[in-house]
Amino acid sequence: MVNQNVKIAIQAVMGILIVALGYWLYLSITGPWQAVERQQALTQLTRQQMVQVRTALTHYERLEDSFPASLDSLMMWIDVDSLISADPLSVFDSELNLDSLIYSPRTGNIFEYALNDTGRVAIYKLEDPDSDDYIGSNIPDITLLNAASWQ
Repeated sequence: MVNQNVKIAIQAVMGILIVALGYWLYLSITGPWQAVERQQALTQLTRQQMVQVRTALTHYERLEDSFPASLDSLMMWIDVDSLISADPLSVFDSELNLDSLIYSPRTGNIFEYALNDTGRVAIYKLEDPDSDDYIGSNIPDITLLNAASWQ
């Protein structure tokens, strides 16, 4: 009888141990995967934000015949542009918060922007300070204008 009780107790402990180890294994697999998915979502969101800034830069260039000197200049221009103020969807593909347009969704740092207007072709480079993503180039080459590093 004692033998039977010990056997049942060992089986119960083993069952609990199997369930606990199974749960630990599940967490050890899904935890890192969820972190990867979060990182991919942030990368996608950051790239979409950079594309929206590119859209604003090209809209500015089309109307003003040059690119803005800085992202702050772009934001001041957006604030007074009647078309964007009245209907942002007429310029941008989707709804967005114009106040956070020039900030990286990843960390909230402002995108880095450099304008090279010394050559025959004015070109800019827009970079995410928290990754290797960029749009444009510092080299005055028309084929690199508005080209994204991930496309």
